[in-house]
Amino acid sequence: MHRSDTDHAASALGIDLSVLEAVQRRVLWLATRIVDSANHDRPNADGIKVGGHQASSASLVSAMTALWFAHLDGPDRISVKPHASPVFHAIQYLLGNLDRSYLTTLRAKGGLQSYPSRTKDPDREWVDFSTGSVGLGAAAPLFGAAARRYVDAHFGARPASRFVALLGDAELDEGNIWEAIADPATQGLGNVMWLVDFNRQSLDRVVPGVRIDQWRGQFEAAGWHVVEVKYGRRLQAAFDRPGGAALRAWLDAMPNEQYQALFGLADADVRAHFLDGAPADVAATVADVPDAELHTLVTDLGGHDIAALLDAYRRCDAVTDRPSVVFAYTVKGWGLPLAGNPRNHSALLTTDQVAALRAEFGLSERTEWDRFDAATPEGILAGQRREHLARPPRPGPLGVPVASSTNQRMGKPVSTQETFGRVLVDLSRDPALAPYLVTTAPDVATSTNLAGFINRTGVFSPTERRAWSGDGALKWIEGPGGQHIELGISEMNLFLLLEQLGLAGDLSGQPLIPIGTVYDPFVCRGLDAFIHAVYSGSRFIVAGTPSGVTLAPEGGAHQSTITASIGLELPGTTLIEPAYGSALDWLLCDAVGRIAGGPDHGVEPDNGAYYFRLTTRPIDQAPFEAARTRLGDAVLRRQVLAGGYRLLEAPDLPGAPSVYLAASGAVLPEVLTAAHELRDEGIAAHVVDITSADRLYAAWQRTLRQGVRTATTPSAPGALRTAFPYRAPVVTVHDSSSHTLAWLGSALGVPCVPLGVDQFGQTGRIEDLYELHDLLPGSIVNAALAALSLA
Repeated sequence: MHRSDTDHAASALGIDLSVLEAVQRRVLWLATRIVDSANHDRPNADGIKVGGHQASSASLVSAMTALWFAHLDGPDRISVKPHASPVFHAIQYLLGNLDRSYLTTLRAKGGLQSYPSRTKDPDREWVDFSTGSVGLGAAAPLFGAAARRYVDAHFGARPASRFVALLGDAELDEGNIWEAIADPATQGLGNVMWLVDFNRQSLDRVVPGVRIDQWRGQFEAAGWHVVEVKYGRRLQAAFDRPGGAALRAWLDAMPNEQYQALFGLADADVRAHFLDGAPADVAATVADVPDAELHTLVTDLGGHDIAALLDAYRRCDAVTDRPSVVFAYTVKGWGLPLAGNPRNHSALLTTDQVAALRAEFGLSERTEWDRFDAATPEGILAGQRREHLARPPRPGPLGVPVASSTNQRMGKPVSTQETFGRVLVDLSRDPALAPYLVTTAPDVATSTNLAGFINRTGVFSPTERRAWSGDGALKWIEGPGGQHIELGISEMNLFLLLEQLGLAGDLSGQPLIPIGTVYDPFVCRGLDAFIHAVYSGSRFIVAGTPSGVTLAPEGGAHQSTITASIGLELPGTTLIEPAYGSALDWLLCDAVGRIAGGPDHGVEPDNGAYYFRLTTRPIDQAPFEAARTRLGDAVLRRQVLAGGYRLLEAPDLPGAPSVYLAASGAVLPEVLTAAHELRDEGIAAHVVDITSADRLYAAWQRTLRQGVRTATTPSAPGALRTAFPYRAPVVTVHDSSSHTLAWLGSALGVPCVPLGVDQFGQTGRIEDLYELHDLLPGSIVNAALAALSLA
């Protein structure tokens, strides 16, 4: 589109480009000064550079100004490139959504976060997607749109929203980007637009080769609509003059490193550098362009032309059957003295350079932080846009009551994975709860026991699809009413989708209860997205199953050892690993109830995601039923939810030494056998079933920190006192890394011998692998004797 065309289009929409250009100059200044203040105005006692990415922010100033001040609507959802955080906050300040006091708090405690954060920024009401981990913030709106499509199909159409991602071109090096755009669950989302800040620089260098053709091909192969905004209006006009075709051909062919170097040159040096290697007719084309104008002409990129950007946005809006991606050619450091410098990624303007920039923008130290005067054209526009972009309050939780149990009958040995599937089916029979349940899996739905739920609810598809399979056991019926979303084999996509389903209340006006399943070893493969999800405040349930070396015949590649540690250590996540079906029933109903926001289902103030680590090993349910008879349902349920209970109380053996055998999950049969063998040797062995090491650990840490902060002696939390009422050595047993439960010794103040899986597994029978990792009863007995010897 030529300059006259873009100007006419802008005018037809009531857009005054001169006002927008004045706004973008103020945005550039504020973003630059926000970073400068954090590095030069604030005391720096520890001597560590604050940083803030002035150059990376500057490259998106034009694109973001065009979006917020001329294109976006209130219901739109936007993910901002991590390094453009200062630009985002500058815009929110000009719109009146951020108090002035925060402008000097970038990267300070309680201030503006390094990267946009849904949970920690002072203007977080306007942060739709947390960013920071490269590639994940870009993909999040894509899955947010998928969640919106699901919500619209099940609960009626919400106000139309665009889902926009602003990402750096280096983010396209991340593999999760290509997993996301290729997944069947993200196809056909016409309300998605990605804008790639195509500044052709990475952290360390000017990128030597421009991969636009490769990336265009990959997006188009995935069914995306591709738009390039390469040249600005000055160059577009020059291309229409005699010799313009040769000028354009040279600009397209010029090596990226040569082009980027133009930005650091004085006007008098630009011509020789620009024409180095160019055909003769290019020199003739620009012969009449003065040196003072040539630099401005040949560096006129479309990513800094507001009219060209707005035209690209409208072209994307017109494509409603597939996502769009805009490649906006930009300059890293646009408008700043460090523009195009190959080392500008972490560079900062000097105080002298900032002072010169302040003067260039017509500001003083007294006025540099001012918003626009409300009576000026820019102030009027800001007021209009603030009103236009206003959003309704976010809805509260569902408030749907959830039964404390589905009352599973446990008359025979059963695995926790099988029980998980049964409980989910029974929950789906509750008409008040069922509409909000949605499951997802990366091509492992049937092997993780979601088949029963799928048979009842169907598989989600935007359109009805004919079912060709004659499988009587699995009814794979696809249509808009389905409540299972099937993904391709990508664990990263699983957690990205769970995140967005868990945020559907905020982003789509409809809270959901998302439940995902994945083979437990591959939680690690999706861990980056898992972390991103819980950092963003999402609420969901994920079942990692099967887990541990208990899946003995599968070999080391399918055996998980460190996932329990991940669940324990990951903030915003509660690890749950029951051994018995009824305990799982209580724990899963409690987790669903907490997410549904009904009456309190638990005894601990945890929040966020719930990670169930399950197994396919059937075990005898009689020991749990015996504990149930001894304690009663109310007491036992309370202890199970708190994180642990005494599964077996040792008989009273006068004068006998005592030891605790504490274990999680599928190893309980071996632990019980060891307890009986110890009893035969005159040792009182109490067996504690740790249903959630996470909740016990969190309770211990709360009491410790309270003691540290008040300079008082910390007391043992109630859950630990109940499960471990006497002082005795402890042996921990876990089909996972041994250190996951080893902290119990410190919590109880007693000797601890931790047993677990600290090596890669191999194929074999359960007994063979348990012997290899010292999980058989004989090894547990020896560990108990060792613990007693240390007491």
